[in-house]
Amino acid sequence: MFSDFAFRIFEESINNYHIKDKVDQPFENPYPKDDVAHLLYRKNWIDTVQWHYEDLIRDPGIDPADALVLKRKIDASNQDRTDLVEYIDGYFLKKYQSVEVLENATINTESPAWAIDRLSILALKIYHMQEEANRTDATSEHVKKCQGKLAVLLEQRKDLSTAIDQLLADIETGRKYMKVYRQMKMYNDDELNPVLRRQK
Repeated sequence: MFSDFAFRIFEESINNYHIKDKVDQPFENPYPKDDVAHLLYRKNWIDTVQWHYEDLIRDPGIDPADALVLKRKIDASNQDRTDLVEYIDGYFLKKYQSVEVLENATINTESPAWAIDRLSILALKIYHMQEEANRTDATSEHVKKCQGKLAVLLEQRKDLSTAIDQLLADIETGRKYMKVYRQMKMYNDDELNPVLRRQK
């Protein structure tokens, strides 16, 4: 199933990141560029770095100048994340381009890649909640609470994985069809953001 394949790659990316556990470590993709695994690995690496950016920016003692630099990095990361989702959807569009769509076919509320984006974030939640559930320096109450949350996340993984695989099966057989709307983020565009436009 594609969801299991993707989740294994997400786990690989997360585990590799945490070897050094530094947001500025060099990125190396172990998969060839023409492989969808390359896109999935890169996608999750962006998510993983951003996860830790979000931790850093919540430091109450952070210097305001450093916080602004970090906010710019988070903005850039969000754009990279969106771009990768669109590349992954491009992979599916090409893969299913010759499918004959049934007359009563329906469209899904989100594209396959946006559902896979949620799976990537879920992999990060599971990893970090597992860390919390395994802490030896935390209270038993904290550990128990995190174990309960981890169980919910694992159930969510099962449900989301099932939904992704069902969506792909429906697209492959023509019961559903893909329609991708490119993300039109206005705040990054110096023609569409009025604040940026005034700076020109």
